Amino acid sequence: MLPSNRDASPVRVFTTITNHWDLVRQLSKREISSRYRGSVIGVVWAFVHPMVMLAVYTAVFRGAFGMRWGGENENALDFALLAFSGLVVHGVFSETIHRAPHVIVNNPSYVKKIVFPLEILAWTSSGVVLVHAGISVAGVVICYGLLHQSLQWTVLFLPLLVLPLALISVGLMWFLASAGVFLRDISQASGPIASILLFLSPIFYPITALPETYRVLVYANPLTFLIGQAQDLLIWGRAPAWGSLGLYCAFSYLFAWLGLLCFQKTRDGFADVL
Repeated sequence: MLPSNRDASPVRVFTTITNHWDLVRQLSKREISSRYRGSVIGVVWAFVHPMVMLAVYTAVFRGAFGMRWGGENENALDFALLAFSGLVVHGVFSETIHRAPHVIVNNPSYVKKIVFPLEILAWTSSGVVLVHAGISVAGVVICYGLLHQSLQWTVLFLPLLVLPLALISVGLMWFLASAGVFLRDISQASGPIASILLFLSPIFYPITALPETYRVLVYANPLTFLIGQAQDLLIWGRAPAWGSLGLYCAFSYLFAWLGLLCFQKTRDGFADVL
């Protein structure tokens, strides 16, 4: 029988964080504080950076290429809000892919502590990513409210997207954190992969704008469903697709468990490599 810190049962996906909640919270808080230590505007950079990128993308896709979503009386600000909603979801995956290969490599001292629950480092990094995403979402909601003088009632369902987003994020962390110990090239591939996911996501264009032969690539992108749901809840005022959301949550949970399984099976070799 595996020791408790090597357990890879499906329920362990959640107990890794519930059993060590205080430790995860403290490590996440410390990481966020250290990231912005000495910065004048601090954590506000988590909102400023995506806004700057949004301005660039909106100028290119809306201004230069004339892309539209087809909504009535759509203006540049509406296009920007739709794009930003998608960028928040993509940003979670992009930052996860960027950070994950270094989770274990940058913390060799924890590897040597036999009793330290290494698996919580994935939750710590995912927590930091999700905090930044939450700040960006708050920005979208505020901007939409200022522009339209009201909010879509469906924004109340937005927390439902956090669960699958968190599960896929931590699953990726476990997969790539373990792989990054043995194959350092993975960190070099994070940038191209994030760019591919960006342009294969319906962020700057509706799927209907693509030829039929290319739509299958967008539908195969795991970000597509979450981006569509985020845009529906925040911008279009459409209720969640309950059946599809349930299936996506099940898939996310399975993915997270497989990531944990991979991490627990390979963790004994971390100390030898580091």
